[in-house]
Amino acid sequence: MPNSRITLDPDRTTGKIDNRIFSGFLEHLGRAIYDGVYDPGNPLSDDQGFRRDVLDAMRPLRMPFVRYPGGNFVSNYDWKDGVGPKDSRPVRADFAWQTSEPNTFGTDEFMDWCKTVGTDPMMAVNLGTGTAKSASELVEYCNHPSGTYWSDLRRTNGHSDPHDVKLWCLGNEMDGPWQAGHVPASEYALRAEQAGKLMKGVDPSIETIIAGSSGNHMPEYMEWDRVALEYTWDHVDYISAHRYSRNENDDTPWFLAEGVEIDRIIEDYRSLLGYVRAVKKSSKQVYLSFDEWNVWYRARGGSHSKGGWAQAPHLIEEVYNLEDALVVAQYLNSFIRNADVVKIACLAQIVNVIAPVLTNSDGLLFQSIYHPIVRYAELATGDSLTPVIDGPEYDAGERGSVPSLDVSASYESSTGEVAVFAVNRDPGNSTTATVSVNGRSVTNADPGWLMTGDDPKAFNDWAAADRVVPSTCTVSVEDGVAHMELPPMSIVVATMGTST
Repeated sequence: MPNSRITLDPDRTTGKIDNRIFSGFLEHLGRAIYDGVYDPGNPLSDDQGFRRDVLDAMRPLRMPFVRYPGGNFVSNYDWKDGVGPKDSRPVRADFAWQTSEPNTFGTDEFMDWCKTVGTDPMMAVNLGTGTAKSASELVEYCNHPSGTYWSDLRRTNGHSDPHDVKLWCLGNEMDGPWQAGHVPASEYALRAEQAGKLMKGVDPSIETIIAGSSGNHMPEYMEWDRVALEYTWDHVDYISAHRYSRNENDDTPWFLAEGVEIDRIIEDYRSLLGYVRAVKKSSKQVYLSFDEWNVWYRARGGSHSKGGWAQAPHLIEEVYNLEDALVVAQYLNSFIRNADVVKIACLAQIVNVIAPVLTNSDGLLFQSIYHPIVRYAELATGDSLTPVIDGPEYDAGERGSVPSLDVSASYESSTGEVAVFAVNRDPGNSTTATVSVNGRSVTNADPGWLMTGDDPKAFNDWAAADRVVPSTCTVSVEDGVAHMELPPMSIVVATMGTST
């Protein structure tokens, strides 16, 4: 069994971990909303129509923000269809997913759901077929106290207090030909600049996010981002990045090295942000919002993503296995390690549609990816430490020789507590890792949190809901260092106390 060393130093940090990296995403797509978070008439729902079991499942995820209403959906969505008396709201055709949208769940219902679950709203505006004027009117509806047409309409609709939405996405994936209203980067930049100025004119306290490339597979990746960012730099706060990881060739060793590509994408954006800041001779910083990320490749294309104009059809309901959970943990590790540039990240999505939770009319199922997100969100606070790892590598096929361990760590200076988040990507070999903290001794360790298994394809389903679940493992302390074993294909999360 090869040995590994993980060395941490409280003086080597990338800054404070922003808890907004544990945010989520809810789109009008498939059963994400209807039959998902919102299911009026179901005995499992409360008097607002919100599924109580979904609310209970969401709270441990500790999502500080949830992005809404899209996604591709937003680029042909008129938010005014989703406010006011429900019996007078129009049913619209959604061309993104070829479904019928009843609009019985809209802006105010989403705000009420956010309050009930304990999260804050992150709104996207339509810059595909919509206008800057409509976007600013939505800000007025949501955030203006009273005395104007749209704020008073909100009050008439039962919400006397402003919704106080602080994060706003200026469109979605506008580089994609599939997007309603797709335009070149230069045209999108004009739209985003105009909308952002009007929106901040209504409420100067908001922060805005421009749409970056929808993935590093796109032909204009980074060039699109450069054009949009240079034009809007002085008036925006974040640029978005999206990635959906795939294992279409059923190559587990290659797929388990996905963290290498995630790191590369973040490094691309780090370089771009530095370049544009230098070109602009600017003193301000713009940060990265990684506001769509997940594993998604099985339930994709064809009937998986086209609804035949039905209401709330079963669309892109991905089933997640053990190897997917290990990839999800690597996303989180990368966000934590890059805390200086990644300030927001949104798991796409949260219920039924490429989600950690699935529902039927009688209950709820936790998928494999749910568990590491809960544990990371609980423990990743304070400073992001920069791990130095000395350990084995494994053969990841076309990705070459890759370090077996993918690690992030957090440190609470007030208590001296360290949390280590480690993924052993090697499908065939375990490793025993020692954890040392420069200038401090490890004094104690709680039992470790472990997710592992012999079969990378193992998944939870309604017949066997506990195939892939976490357990505990031993983390020992000797002579001021901690020791923990990482089986093949495993996630280990360890918390330990330290002192000088």
